[in-house]
Order: sequence, then structure tokens, then C-alpha cells
Amino acid sequence: MENIEKTVAQHLLRVKAVKLDARHPFTWASGWKSPIYCDNRRLLTYPQERKYITDALVQVIKESYSEVDMIAGVATGAIAWGIMVAEALGKPFIYVRPKPKDHGTQSQIEGVIEPNQRIVVVEDLVSTGASSLSSADALHKAGAIILGMVAIFSYNFPLSRREFEYKNVELHTLCQYDSLLEEAVAEKYIDEKHLEVLREWRINPSIWTGNLEEKTC
Repeated sequence: MENIEKTVAQHLLRVKAVKLDARHPFTWASGWKSPIYCDNRRLLTYPQERKYITDALVQVIKESYSEVDMIAGVATGAIAWGIMVAEALGKPFIYVRPKPKDHGTQSQIEGVIEPNQRIVVVEDLVSTGASSLSSADALHKAGAIILGMVAIFSYNFPLSRREFEYKNVELHTLCQYDSLLEEAVAEKYIDEKHLEVLREWRINPSIWTGNLEEKTC
């Protein structure tokens, strides 16, 4: 798994799916200031990287959840990944919306699901874990048995780790924040002197100000 994590980090950096900038933080929709922005949709454009990520997700599922009946993708970012994984495994596929539609059938789960089907949820990115776990909750309410969740990348926030443990949802990620930083330094994508600031952000992102000059002077 260590080699997979390193290679995934390289892919994320190479196709610029991840941007790291401690001097000019990004602003998330939540209002948080962040030195990192991750957009795994960019990976879909590159066939070699796309195949590697898909194969790695399939490998994790085969090794950890061999009894899986169905794959579920979290809308919208993980729909494509979930479909490719389901196709590789020869399994049915469904996807879960953030909330039920406000028209038509008012469905939150798209596709056919039967009670007691054993499901692995595919996610592209795990941040706080709220949307990922909300999808798992919707599947559970529909009668599914959630075996676990697999994701391409996780910020590995202490908050999200606690939430996954509380909800009793096992999470496997191909790559996480600390490993990405190590690879970013190795490839000279970022300066090593910024590592402390970048690591501090992950500990408590909601109050991080991005004041790099105070931290590195």
C-alpha cells in the first residue's frame, strides 16, 4: 500500500489535481482558509493516471471486501470512479445524491437497491467526512449493509477520523495529506520550510489564518 500511496501522490501532483500554496491560501465554500485545493476530476482526463487509480481502488475492494454485492458512488465527484470500479468488478452500480431531488420521484439514491445488499461506497475526496457519511446513512436507511468506503484522497482531519469511527464506517484511502506533503517536498513542488505551516493547518483548519510570514520568520 505504501507504493500505491506514493504513486497516487505523484499522479495528483503531476496532473495538478492538487494545488499547494501556503503563501496564497484558497478559500473553501465553508469559508475555511486552506493551503491546499484538491480536484480529483482532473485525473479523469488522463488515461494512464485514471486507470492506475481505478485499478488501485479495485485492489483495495478485492482485498478488504471480497463479499461486496454492489458499488455506490457519491455524487457528483465519485460517480465516474464508482462506475469504473463497478465495471472492473462486474458489480451493479448506484449513486447517492447529497439530498433527495425536489422534483419527480424525489429520489436520493439513483439505481436499483435491494434490502441487505452489501455495498462499498466509492468517494473521490474525504474532507470533514460529512457528505461521505451522509451518503452512507442514506444507503443504510434504504436497507443496505455498508461494508466500508474507499477514497482516492483524504485530508485525514482528526474530526473526520472521529466521525467515521462514531458512525462505524471503515475508510480506506489511496493517499492522504501527510504522504502528499512528503512527495511534494521530494519533487520540489513545495519548499520544505513551509511544511510546519502546512501540517498545522490540518490539525485545526477552521481557525487557520494562513499567516505564513509569522510562522516562518
